[in-house]
Amino acid sequence: MFLKKIKVYAFVGPSGTGKSYRAQMVANEKDINFIIDDGLLIKDNEIIAGESAKKAPTKIETVKHALFLQNNEKMTIEKALKKYNPSKILILGTSDGMVQKIAENLNLPEISETIYIDEVATEEEMKTARHIRETEGKHVIPVPTFELKKDFSGYLLDPLQIFKSKGAGQKPYISEKTIVRPTFSYLGRFTISDTVFKQIMEYLADEMVQIYKVVRTRVTSSEEGPSIYMEVIVTYGYNIQESLKEFKEKAIKEIENLTAMNVESLEVIAKSVYIPEKEDD
Repeated sequence: MFLKKIKVYAFVGPSGTGKSYRAQMVANEKDINFIIDDGLLIKDNEIIAGESAKKAPTKIETVKHALFLQNNEKMTIEKALKKYNPSKILILGTSDGMVQKIAENLNLPEISETIYIDEVATEEEMKTARHIRETEGKHVIPVPTFELKKDFSGYLLDPLQIFKSKGAGQKPYISEKTIVRPTFSYLGRFTISDTVFKQIMEYLADEMVQIYKVVRTRVTSSEEGPSIYMEVIVTYGYNIQESLKEFKEKAIKEIENLTAMNVESLEVIAKSVYIPEKEDD
């Protein structure tokens, strides 16, 4: 099996101590390009397979997801590993048992070396990380984010539900949300102009025969990501509702893939209908 040739490293530390934030540093020191963290397979700062375990509806499901207990989740990661054929991989976990279980479930070799969080972070740094996790519910994964030129902080990317109810009459509590380690923490500062989002939207619209022309595009920046409003002229003969739905789904997917930004909202309005002229016989 090709997976058995991979050299497996582990990075272990209690939840909330800053493992994910320091994962890229550890990987760089060991010349590792692939990381498994939080149900995700990450290559050179890019998510290439999996889905964040933090999106699971319950804590139990989160653990199952992170351990790759479902066959479809295992197959997705294994398929990606087969495609990229890494020589080394770093697995993140809260205990030796957890990283060993992940390696076992993904049919990877036994762990050859384990790095512990207290070897790369001070007690004060870990204390700060725990405080942020407990008070703000933030979890950082080691993939890049970008910063908008307006007021976007460059920090929140994949915000999940923060407040969850404990029950009728009780105050909600802070639940974890995933944020992305800003690339400029290691590699410098990156910015994305609002114009980029407009260009992506207009390019995708031009690729769809159902949309004749883009009339107006407006982008509003926030910490949660861009909010986009677009007015278009649609082509006569197509189902307007289905066409706009298809376009929105494609646009959101492409923007998130190309820019690593979470799209906060996207509204596409059909302002008028274009009727093509019939060609003369």
